[in-house]
Amino acid sequence: MNGDRTIRTATAAVVLAVAAFAAVVSYSHIYDLGHAHGQSGTAARLLPLSVDGLIVAASLVMLQEARNGRKAPVLARIMLGLGVAATVGANVAFGAAFGVTGAIISAWPAVAFIGSAELLIVSIRRAQPVPAQVADPAPVTADVAVPEELHVQAATTFSAELAAGRIPSIRAIRSQLHVGQPRAQNVRAHLATLLPD
Repeated sequence: MNGDRTIRTATAAVVLAVAAFAAVVSYSHIYDLGHAHGQSGTAARLLPLSVDGLIVAASLVMLQEARNGRKAPVLARIMLGLGVAATVGANVAFGAAFGVTGAIISAWPAVAFIGSAELLIVSIRRAQPVPAQVADPAPVTADVAVPEELHVQAATTFSAELAAGRIPSIRAIRSQLHVGQPRAQNVRAHLATLLPD
């Protein structure tokens, strides 16, 4: 196990532990708050899971889209914002009966949970992607014209990857060449034809 892998493993373990501790405390705050305001039984027990689960679900959708070179859906961003507002607001409301200090202390688990979850997702997002499969290039979009100069620029920009037998990802092509998805797909398909035998 090399140093980078050790650091990544230790970081993931600590982040998951902090997220778990914070989730338990935040769960109890939201449960007690819901119970005190008319929620009982199953509803009171599931309320905290719906709040913090929404944050995780929206974050995972955004991670999936980022790893595939797509923009995060607007709905995922909205749901993430609502989830963050709900969990912080509920924890603050729980501690408000104990004054400003109580509200701040009660808000901390929600902030720690959100921060830990996002740290973990950022570390996953920045992990090296799996090399592209040569046998499965992106489909060519026939109705998007790609100037020959762009093909030349792409071949130059990604010459190291091509020499190593790899096709750059759609995301990398979009980022480096500042083109949209359809044009990037065409460029990637053209680059696949330049791979050495």
